Amino acid sequence: MVTAAFIGPGTVTICTLAGVTGGYTLLWAVVFSVFTTIILQEMTARLGLVTQNGFGEAIRDQLQNPVFRWSAVILIFGAIVIGNAAYEGGNISGAVLGFYELFGALTTEMGGEDISLTPLILGGIAFLILFIGEVKLIEWFLIGLVMVLSLVFITTAVIVEPDIKQILRGMFIPFTGDTDWVLLVGLIGTTVVPYNLFLHASLIKEKYSSVRSLSDLRKENAVAIILGGVISMCIIITSATTLFGSDDIQSAADMAQQLEPLLGSWSGYFLGTGLFAAGISSAITAPLAAAYAARGILGWEAKSLRSFKFRLVWMSILILGMLSSMFGGSPIEIIQFAQVTNGVLLPLVAVFLLYLMNQSKLLGVYTNSVFQNAAGIIVLLVAFALGARSLNSVFQFL
Repeated sequence: MVTAAFIGPGTVTICTLAGVTGGYTLLWAVVFSVFTTIILQEMTARLGLVTQNGFGEAIRDQLQNPVFRWSAVILIFGAIVIGNAAYEGGNISGAVLGFYELFGALTTEMGGEDISLTPLILGGIAFLILFIGEVKLIEWFLIGLVMVLSLVFITTAVIVEPDIKQILRGMFIPFTGDTDWVLLVGLIGTTVVPYNLFLHASLIKEKYSSVRSLSDLRKENAVAIILGGVISMCIIITSATTLFGSDDIQSAADMAQQLEPLLGSWSGYFLGTGLFAAGISSAITAPLAAAYAARGILGWEAKSLRSFKFRLVWMSILILGMLSSMFGGSPIEIIQFAQVTNGVLLPLVAVFLLYLMNQSKLLGVYTNSVFQNAAGIIVLLVAFALGARSLNSVFQFL
């Protein structure tokens, strides 16, 4: 599920924009993001495995002071709602891009303006799947389509014969000379997804029930995340090699140009199918993650996915995402904004995670080591600096 979050419409869009505008120079941000995701997801997985509870439950239980507890509850819940609503808008917008490429636009006139009906259709599909509560079979089917898209990007990255020396330079030498800071934070936000930290901790107990599985869990975590990082870098490499310096990317057809060396005239249909699948699968998991987070933070009983409160949360996120996609402007801009929101929220979530991972009453001998804390603090400081720089570039308040 963590890997599937990599290969959403945000990944395809943001990584394509990174390659188009910066060439290979932002590959280091993906390397940093993979490092960050491995560290943070290992912590949440260890938290869920040892406590057999979610991230939200742990925050609520460990903050005993009522003022601190409710401040944290409001802050985290607000962040998750805002982040997931923005992310959901990006998910649906990504699916809309794919739908347009495959079937064309469906619009109606409202107040003298054409309003797209496609987000309503796609949101309705996600609503139906979530309401029934049986998402696994459909989700795996969609993830399969996304993985096919990923295989195409990896193959294309080889076929276009990129400059290996420049790729290595971009991966290991951070360059921020003419960097678009909003794009940089978005690139990190599409990899290190804050809501995944809540989702991972909540679902880990369904697969692992004993701390003896910690070593296997760590290996699985690292392999999945590294695979996602390789795919993200291949998207940047293909767009940098084939589209660098192009005009603004506004549609799936524009992004599909990078696949033409492999797929020719079929590239638009293939990318459209991938974006559609990625958008719908993520449009299901994002509201679900928000509902899990709300249930844990607010102390609701762990009832089924069909409980009224649980459904109320995911319905709210889904509706906000649909409205954002319908009235929020260009799908590309909505997707980019969603990834930037994730990048800005990351330091907030990371602070609470580091606090919990050092509570011996909660984790016993499985608290963070000195190395894990040092790595976590580095991640936190870099993420905070990038988030602040991104906000400064947008609002120019510093």
